[in-house]
Amino acid sequence: MTLIDTPAAPFDASSFLSVNDLRVQFPTEDGVVKAVDGLSFSLERGRTLAIVGESGSGKSVTSQAIMGLINRASATIEGQVVLEGQDLIAMSNEDVRRLRGTTMAMIFQDPLSSLHPYYSISRQLVEAVRVHQKVSKADARKQCISMLDRVGIPSAEKRIDDFPHQLSGGMRQRVMIAMALLNSPDLLIADEPTTALDVTVQAQIIDLLKSIQQEFNTAIIIITHDLGVVADTADDVAVMYAGRVVEYGSVEGVYRRPQMPYTLGLLASVPRIDRARVTRLDPIPGTPPSLIALPSGCAFRPRCTFSAEVPDNLCSDVRPDLVEAADGHQVSCHLTPEKRLRNADAMFALLDGRSEAGVQAATPSDPESGDPA
Repeated sequence: MTLIDTPAAPFDASSFLSVNDLRVQFPTEDGVVKAVDGLSFSLERGRTLAIVGESGSGKSVTSQAIMGLINRASATIEGQVVLEGQDLIAMSNEDVRRLRGTTMAMIFQDPLSSLHPYYSISRQLVEAVRVHQKVSKADARKQCISMLDRVGIPSAEKRIDDFPHQLSGGMRQRVMIAMALLNSPDLLIADEPTTALDVTVQAQIIDLLKSIQQEFNTAIIIITHDLGVVADTADDVAVMYAGRVVEYGSVEGVYRRPQMPYTLGLLASVPRIDRARVTRLDPIPGTPPSLIALPSGCAFRPRCTFSAEVPDNLCSDVRPDLVEAADGHQVSCHLTPEKRLRNADAMFALLDGRSEAGVQAATPSDPESGDPA
């Protein structure tokens, strides 16, 4: 799986899934919301890509655009989403609809609102089968019971007639996974699949996704803000901010040597059980920018604690490109490679409490004055 640097790098349409310069904009009375602003990546079967970032960074809109779930009457969608040689953006809504459930499927963030409260699980699952397969209701029901059993629903032959409110959150999420898998899709998009679930159920859902991928060689995109889920499931990770990818690489590479200050902030704000913590967690200052009026230059500049280290007001005037920082590791930042690596090492030293020098090196500067905060 590789990320394509837009617009310099070539578009690899030969991959199983290739997204090239995807842009999604929503016109409003206050201005144009640039929800996704030039996203490009490719994904192979049997691989998992995690897309992470704060709320409003463009993660869910990306997944909805790939699935063809955005109303084109109220949004502008540009770029290419090529799945097995077919450009989904150029296809009609009806043609894309035929692919949903068979070639691609999605697990939505909130199963309680995604499942119809007035219909039984049986009715909803059977319908999902018969829309794409010419089988009887009895045969479709057998398939559904079998799939519910495979995703870990106990007494599936009985629970299939329950209504959504009769199931726990974890079981509803398993029903959503079963529905997504009923027609053996090649691409599975999971939008916050473990949100609001306790850690035990989260682990079970993660293990289930892993086993599904191993059995069916499925390509998986996980949309999440939970960095622990990323570490457990993904091969590669794309960090999004203000509609763009600001860092990309293998999970190991990004977690061990993060280079974008935003990624540093995300990692610093998450508790670690494998490190002795002697200081409080350090949250990212400020809030994400409005997608209607992004700041000039680097969108993260108003919140960045290292922008004072960049000369000539580059962070204020020039939006950084996504460039190669190491083999397979890309970053969008004006800091020099040496400073990016130094800041990463200093952050880990601060988290470990190992080095007073590291603590001092990682002391953030006020973005306005350049003085230590």
